[in-house]
Amino acid sequence: MPAKLSYPGVYIEELPSGVRTIGGVSTSIAAFIGWAPRGRSGVPVRCLSWTDYEREFGGLDARGCLGYAVQHFFANGGGECYVLRLTGEDDKPATAVLDGLEVQASGPGTWANAFQLVAKPRVDDAQRFRLDIVDKASGAILETYANLSLAATDSRSAKAVLGDESRLVSVTKADIEKPVTAKTVDLAEGADGAVIAPGDAAFDTALFGDGSTTGVYALKKVDLFNLLNVPGYTNATKLGDLAKLCRDERAFLLVDSDKGTEAGGSPMTGAPGVTGDDTINAAFYYPWLLAPDPKQEGRPRAFPPGGAVAGIYARTDATRGVWKAPAGTDASLSGVIGVTLPMTDGENGVLNPLGVNCIRRFPVYGTVVWGARTLRGNDEIGSEWKYVPVRRTALFIEESLYRGLKWVVFEPNDEPLWAQIRLNVGSFMNDLFRQGAFQGQTPKDAYFVKCDKDTTTQSDINRGIVNIIVGFAPLKPAEFVVLSIQQMAGQLAA
Repeated sequence: MPAKLSYPGVYIEELPSGVRTIGGVSTSIAAFIGWAPRGRSGVPVRCLSWTDYEREFGGLDARGCLGYAVQHFFANGGGECYVLRLTGEDDKPATAVLDGLEVQASGPGTWANAFQLVAKPRVDDAQRFRLDIVDKASGAILETYANLSLAATDSRSAKAVLGDESRLVSVTKADIEKPVTAKTVDLAEGADGAVIAPGDAAFDTALFGDGSTTGVYALKKVDLFNLLNVPGYTNATKLGDLAKLCRDERAFLLVDSDKGTEAGGSPMTGAPGVTGDDTINAAFYYPWLLAPDPKQEGRPRAFPPGGAVAGIYARTDATRGVWKAPAGTDASLSGVIGVTLPMTDGENGVLNPLGVNCIRRFPVYGTVVWGARTLRGNDEIGSEWKYVPVRRTALFIEESLYRGLKWVVFEPNDEPLWAQIRLNVGSFMNDLFRQGAFQGQTPKDAYFVKCDKDTTTQSDINRGIVNIIVGFAPLKPAEFVVLSIQQMAGQLAA
């Protein structure tokens, strides 16, 4: 009813429909972790292209796998990723002092020694200044910040502004008693420690940090990531921790195999010893890829497959949907000339039932991903989460509904609310059904949504709980195609 009826006539009131659209979340935002020669360290940096990675982390470096993995990701269809740079304890960031302003590079290494800081106080206000970060070799201004102040409470506080906006430096100290004067100083004393690589104790230390907020756990600060790969990392004991993080964050771990032999030899006989319930959110790929290395005049070199496979996941999601297995003849790898160990059908047949996703090279199709099982895909386990697309479809639905149902919190817990929930979740699931995400010829066969007095009892209501049950009939990949051919015998006329 209108808030106030004062005169005879017609009143118009707009009523809410109760429809709150639930949008599907992205399914292929990748996260890559490893050593890089330059750039911010300890914080996930968003990259929307290979150019972004080059600008931030310096591009390819033959001493590590990280740059190559990111390049393979974008080359194979990836569109967005986060990169977390790891460094050793001996690495030291470059620093500089401008009167009351002390600055250090955003990450350790000699890379920032190439920069200068140019300070220019305002003529009309000595407490405010402009700061330029300049490349010493070219004289180019890389970053510039105007109207900065040393005061911590100022809206243009140098510490806050550079901390939020600069990808090159951060402020370690701002002393308002020492106003910045006009001067130019070099960033200096940055030092490169030893390169850390998977298999090193120092790499494990940097990767897992304090076990809660640093290292890989810094990814918890990211709003959303779906795929995680640490290129070349094969520590079976620690991979379980990565799988747990992925399960907690509703993400999916891509596990690289050992490098193994580059020519001849026998394929490995099983997955990397990673067990437990958390491995439903992980898949294992074997063997390594052969691809031209621009840092070695284009000569072929072995690379871990995770980056390229993550790109295939992204490409498949974009063209077919997360419910399509990221494997098969459509999953051909770009920028790859082969694998380190070609396999026969018989060798593939030994590994596939163990949950090992093989990468193979076929005539016409090239190098393709030829497996779509999770690490719970061993036939002896009999897990309901045997297949990658089934698990990732569930994660997609979970994350979408988790974000799309936050409005329910603190609403009156009764039938009107339950009806709105059924309407909104049912609409979301029906959209997926129409896109071909589920089995079944009708919505009734494909999914169900329950939220009523049977799922939420009076005891639940008293405790502030509303229970929603969503079921779906997943599409499972046609892993084995059986073609039966029979010769027709001559038919006698009737």
